[in-house]
Amino acid sequence: MNRIFEKLTRHLAKNPRRLFLIDSVGALLTAVLLCGVLSNLSPYIGMPKTTLNLLFSIAACFCFYSAACFLFLKAKWALYIRLISFANLLYCALTIAFLFIHYNKLTILDLMYFSAETAIICLLLYIELTVSGKILNKR
Repeated sequence: MNRIFEKLTRHLAKNPRRLFLIDSVGALLTAVLLCGVLSNLSPYIGMPKTTLNLLFSIAACFCFYSAACFLFLKAKWALYIRLISFANLLYCALTIAFLFIHYNKLTILDLMYFSAETAIICLLLYIELTVSGKILNKR
């Protein structure tokens, strides 16, 4: 497993644009799931619609940021990767806070979805920080 992770991070350090593409697609998927799926299932889930809309708005902003970096960024990759990493960390913290705030209203579907989403984003966050470190160490 370590060999696969090392190979992946080495590849992304050589091609940091791809990391922004991955982050953008992930944020788009999150936004679509939050707005298109979960908010339409609101009678069956406990997370309030206003909370879902807030998380959707944040995910949409992350999608645009990462897409803009993918399309237009030419230098200072590590700085912009660290910015999105920090933003992803704050998003995870906010999601966990909402899980605690609304815990009494949540269903098993809420807990499963938001736990899985947070775990995936944390894995991406770890990859982003590792890649930005490799980029900085090249200098």
